[in-house]
Amino acid sequence: MTDLIFYTNPQSRGQMVRWMLEEVGVPYTAEFLSYGGTTKAEPYLSINPMGKVPAIRHGEKVVTEVAAICAYLADAFPAAGLAPALADRADYYRFLFFAAGPLEQAFSLKAVNFEVPKDKQGMFGFGNHETTFAALTRMLEGRDYVTGRFSAADLYLASELGFIMMFGQLEPREPFASYVARCTDRDAYRRAKTLDAEAAEALKAQA
Repeated sequence: MTDLIFYTNPQSRGQMVRWMLEEVGVPYTAEFLSYGGTTKAEPYLSINPMGKVPAIRHGEKVVTEVAAICAYLADAFPAAGLAPALADRADYYRFLFFAAGPLEQAFSLKAVNFEVPKDKQGMFGFGNHETTFAALTRMLEGRDYVTGRFSAADLYLASELGFIMMFGQLEPREPFASYVARCTDRDAYRRAKTLDAEAAEALKAQA
């Protein structure tokens, strides 16, 4: 048993944390939970009272929420080089939390066919779907990576964009398609995808 435990379901946003863990390259133990079953019961509710995956426990510390987990792991294991120096983190934080905030909201509400009424858009952090993606297009112009080299912010943003394109809510157009392809062309990403695919098959066989 390691002091880093990863709570997940292989068919969840835990895939993003799996990729992050593979980038970090330190030993960890994965514990798989079932939707509506072990996620909604003890002992997991003591880890995350929301009953959602993913989460991590690092020693006595518990971290939930994917963006927070990615930022935490980048800081906890600096040798992996997944966060820029403190003085150079303006874009890193900006993109990381744009992806976790406006982009996630736009994606989630589009998935359930909810359009924010024009007179209510000021109440929502993302305004509307079109505004969010127009802003992100502008933000990514001229960048290979958020901070000039691959970081946890790229991992999170590319994962979100990959999910959005996979679910057909965004055409694989530029600059998004090449950005996602560039960010995912990494051995750690391929290892993570293989591990989650194998875990999904094993859980399916046990059902």
